[in-house]
Amino acid sequence: MPVRSAWLINRTETESGQSRADTRLAPIGTMAPTGALTSATGILPGSKDGTYIMDALYVYGDTAGMTANVAPGRAVVQGSAAAGAYPVVLTDYTQITFEDGDANNDRVDLVLLRVYDAQFDTINNRTEAVLEILKGTPGQPDPQSVPEGALPLAKVVVPAGASVGTGGLDWSKAVYDLRHTTVAVGGILAESWNRDMKGGYSGQYRDNATQLQRWDGNRWISYPKHIGGIAPQGALAAGEYVGQYRDEGGRLQRWDGTVWRPIAPANGWNHNNDGGYCKSVTWVETITDTGVPGISASFTTPVSGAVLVTVGYRGNNPVDAGWSQMSANIRLAGAVVVPADDARAAQLTGRAVLSVSHTFRVTGLKPHTVYDAVAAYVSSATSNNAWIDNRFIRVDPVL
Repeated sequence: MPVRSAWLINRTETESGQSRADTRLAPIGTMAPTGALTSATGILPGSKDGTYIMDALYVYGDTAGMTANVAPGRAVVQGSAAAGAYPVVLTDYTQITFEDGDANNDRVDLVLLRVYDAQFDTINNRTEAVLEILKGTPGQPDPQSVPEGALPLAKVVVPAGASVGTGGLDWSKAVYDLRHTTVAVGGILAESWNRDMKGGYSGQYRDNATQLQRWDGNRWISYPKHIGGIAPQGALAAGEYVGQYRDEGGRLQRWDGTVWRPIAPANGWNHNNDGGYCKSVTWVETITDTGVPGISASFTTPVSGAVLVTVGYRGNNPVDAGWSQMSANIRLAGAVVVPADDARAAQLTGRAVLSVSHTFRVTGLKPHTVYDAVAAYVSSATSNNAWIDNRFIRVDPVL
C-alpha cells in the first residue's frame, strides 16, 4: 500500500527508515497546535486548479460492488502526546474493499488513515501507516470511536445483505465525507465539511466558506460581525455578543444576550366593522354575536419603552343610563403587563348612536420588544347589551 510516514521508523542496521522521498512528500513542519505537544490532525488543503478546498484522500466509488477508491494526498495524524504528530502521505490512488453487509441489519464503517508505532503501542505491535476500514456494529446507527493515531476520512453505510452479488453499495448515498483540514501554525484553516472542530488557541482563524472566523477560546466568532458589522440574513441563529445587529427580512434586529429584538419601532393597527354586543361587567377581550369576537395589534417598542394607544368604536346602549367602554390589555408573550382600565378607556353613554375614541400613554415597556395590544370591553350592567361596532386599536411609538 503506497502509504508513507516521515519520522515513523528510525534508521538502524536492520531497518531502512525514512527515505529522502518520504521527507520530500510528507508534510513535515509545525502544524496547527492543539496543545503544548500536540498538533491538529487533518488533511492539507488544496486542489489542482484551486476549484475545491481539497482533493486529498477523497473516498469514492465509481463501479458497482464493495470496493471504493481513496485519492492521494497529504495529512498530519496526531498520536499520543508522547508520540507526537506523524506526517503521512498516500502517493497513489488506492482501492479499499468493504466486507459484505450483515444478514439483518445495516452497519456504519469508518475509513481511516492510521499510524501504528510499536514504540508507543505495545498492544498492536505494528509500525506502519495504513488505510484501514474500521467495521461498525450491525444495528448501531453510529460508527465505532476513532482510535488514537487515526484520521477519519469517511463513514460508509453498508446496508443489510449488501454484497457484490446484490449490486454492492450505492456510492451516491453510502459515503459521508468526514475530512477536515489542518495548516501550519498561524495559518488560516480552510473550510471543511466537519465544522465541529474546536480551535487550538485563542486568536486562531478559519474560513467557513463565507466569512473569516476567530476562535475566542470557547467558540468560533465570525470576524466581520465581531467588530460591529451587521450580520446578513440567515447567518446567525443566535447572537455572539450583546449589542450585535443582524438583518432579518429587511428589518434590523439587536441581540440582547438571549433573543433577537427588533431595533426599529413598529406601529400597531387593527380594526373590524362587524358589530356585536357586550354585557359583561368585567373586562373581556371578546364581544358576542359577531364573526370576529376580538381584535389585537402587535407593535415593537422604541428605545424609550413608551407608546401611545388609541382605541375607538361606534355604538349605543339600549337604555338611557347604560354605558360601554373599550380599552386594551397590553400583553407580552401572552401575559398581561398593563391591564385594561376605565381610566384608559373610550366610553359611550346612552341610546344615541355615536363614535368615541380615547388615547392613553403606556410607559415602562421593554425597548425593542414585540408586544400585543388586545382590545377589551366592559358594560354597565349584564342587562345592558351594549352595541359595539367599527372597533379599532392603534399603537404609536413615543420616540
